[in-house]
Amino acid sequence: MSIYLFRLARWAFRRRRLVLAVWILAAATAITLAVVGGGKTDDTFTVPGTESQRATNLLKEKLPALSGGQTQIVFATSGNTKVTDPSYKAGIEAAIGKLKTMPQVGLVTDPFESKAISKNGNVALGSVQYDAQPTDVKESTLDAVEAAVVPAQDAGVQVEYSGSVYPGWQMEISEVPEIVGILVAFLILTITFGAFVAAGLPILTAIIGIVVTIMSISALASVMTIASTSTTVATMLGLSCGIDYGLFILARHRNNLLTGMSIEDSVALAAGTSGSSVVFAGLTVIIALCGLSVVGIPFLTVMGLAAAGAVLIALLIALTLMPAMLGFAGNKVAKFISTPLRPGHPEDVARTAATEPERTFGAAWGRFVVRFRVPLLIGGIALLGVCALPATQMELGLPSGSSKPEHDTARKAYDLTTDNFGPGFNGALLVVADGVPDAAAATPIAAELGKTAGVVSAAPMAARNDVAVIRVIPSTGPNDQDTTDLVNRIRDNRAAIAGDSGATIMVGGNTASNIDVSSKLSSALPVFLIVVVGLAFVLLTLAFRTILIPIKSIVGFLLSVAAAFGAQVAMFQWGWGEDLFGIPPSETISFLPVIMLAIIFGLSSDYEVFVVSRIKEEFTKSGDAVLAVERGTGLAARVVTAAALIMCSIFVAFMFTDDPTIKAIGFSFAVGVVLDAFVVRLTLVPAFMAIARAKIWYHPQWFGKYVPDFDIEGDRLQHQFATGNVAQTADTGPAASGST
Repeated sequence: MSIYLFRLARWAFRRRRLVLAVWILAAATAITLAVVGGGKTDDTFTVPGTESQRATNLLKEKLPALSGGQTQIVFATSGNTKVTDPSYKAGIEAAIGKLKTMPQVGLVTDPFESKAISKNGNVALGSVQYDAQPTDVKESTLDAVEAAVVPAQDAGVQVEYSGSVYPGWQMEISEVPEIVGILVAFLILTITFGAFVAAGLPILTAIIGIVVTIMSISALASVMTIASTSTTVATMLGLSCGIDYGLFILARHRNNLLTGMSIEDSVALAAGTSGSSVVFAGLTVIIALCGLSVVGIPFLTVMGLAAAGAVLIALLIALTLMPAMLGFAGNKVAKFISTPLRPGHPEDVARTAATEPERTFGAAWGRFVVRFRVPLLIGGIALLGVCALPATQMELGLPSGSSKPEHDTARKAYDLTTDNFGPGFNGALLVVADGVPDAAAATPIAAELGKTAGVVSAAPMAARNDVAVIRVIPSTGPNDQDTTDLVNRIRDNRAAIAGDSGATIMVGGNTASNIDVSSKLSSALPVFLIVVVGLAFVLLTLAFRTILIPIKSIVGFLLSVAAAFGAQVAMFQWGWGEDLFGIPPSETISFLPVIMLAIIFGLSSDYEVFVVSRIKEEFTKSGDAVLAVERGTGLAARVVTAAALIMCSIFVAFMFTDDPTIKAIGFSFAVGVVLDAFVVRLTLVPAFMAIARAKIWYHPQWFGKYVPDFDIEGDRLQHQFATGNVAQTADTGPAASGST
């Protein structure tokens, strides 16, 4: 593989104008398709085959007016004023009248007719039921909702919204996190390389890749459903992996230059050596993300494939555009910054790393780890184990209004409803009775539901075409475990509830759908973990041609991801970070563990490949396993540290948003990366390898005979390069000519 990557990089170097033009054309094409398509992402989570989805499908067929999204409208007054006062009531009734005339509206509930007035008279609950799914409710319809309630607002009534779809429900994607992450990454790279051009190149190439990725996702959103979190996750990974992969190749190239190698040879050799690690690292991340497809949940599959596409583009950018840009940059990547306080220091550090790596801080760290390998191994495992303890109390759920920022309309609506009616009014259940001839026949079923423990009230909403819908108000909130128990209790006792009516009972609605999604995700976790870990085990075994390395990598991943789970539970579920992050304690987002397993496993394999490949390279040269651990860790430490800090800073930047889902994702990824890079890959891995010595590289004879050697450390490439064979072979290829 290393020889092929050498040839590819030399071709990209020589045809750099063509390579740059192709990537710019790809970005322009993606932008054009996104603009023409006008696609938008959404935040609707559904799972085919669940009972709640079957209920929705039945309503679409027989009672479409109640099959779609729903907006709950909270009308509120304060102090001694009441919503029933003539002026306020008139404004609310005028708003209700306008809502009934809007397009896509199937049913509007008048709070005065349904008697949905709080005991103190300060709050009234109305609702709008659409005949279209939340993703299909037009923006113009939601604008009309805001226009319709103006009479109530003009009368002095506070109006807030919640539900599965409402004005302002879609998350506004901000560019601030990306900008902050890029600025921090540039600062880290400037410190690492001591040169502005070297610091800017990985960022420039990553930006081109992320433009292609995000615009392609936007274009696809016009023809398929894509969750807004898919765009965020793809951006996080595309930007961080794009910078990191470019960084590994650039760092090797700069060292080659400082040892006197020509620019063209240096670029090609850097891509052939570090590029092999980049390929295997990228493929591991892609496999982990594509593994989300085995869960069988469409929005999660799309999220995984979108993120995998972002990583694939980052990988291709690093292998083609980075060598081309290094050709344009020439010797400028080694043009160092001169600081007034320490003139010449950046250049001294860089030349020391290139010519005398044993004098670097990384080398000192490698020697420290090898010397104290046993206590470091025990202490590191103990630290991760303590961090993982809160994960044993993880509770899964999907975001509700309670987890929104205090200024968000859904949070205001949630709090007003909870304070004046009870938490259950924020998550009504829709019980669908199939086989009910008329509304009168649904009354006994509603009465039985009303007797069920945990139910505040149950009343028929509508009946048509032998289907009745009964609105059930739980006594607990939508994310409360008691509400989940209530849904299961109704489903378990559906025959008794239906009585002799002959109806088939199904529990649906947004709250039941969220419960079904969480349940599906929980049950899918073990299968997903086995599939992804199994595939990655095979890939890492092929890469390093040994059994112990993949096993060690997987154990290290399990330790780091468990610790990241624990930190997430403590900060977000237990509320330790409430003041810091500005959101109240809430359940762990149900799909977060799955995507954390996929992404942190992929990223941990990144650092595993980069560290272990350098150790293997040194072991191939010296044959001394312990010395190879010292030297390999020292050579990898500086670049892996910079890469991990860049990735962490990008993830942390996404925490400075109002969306609690994105905050939780950013925090969890950042903690996972830091723990895995610094505790596991740069401490526990070399400590264990130093203890295992040469046994770590053992493989059976049949394995060495039948499994191909991909030369991930580039040993064969460097040997052929030294003898001139690889250069002669490359010169005979399609890249043998071209302008420079």
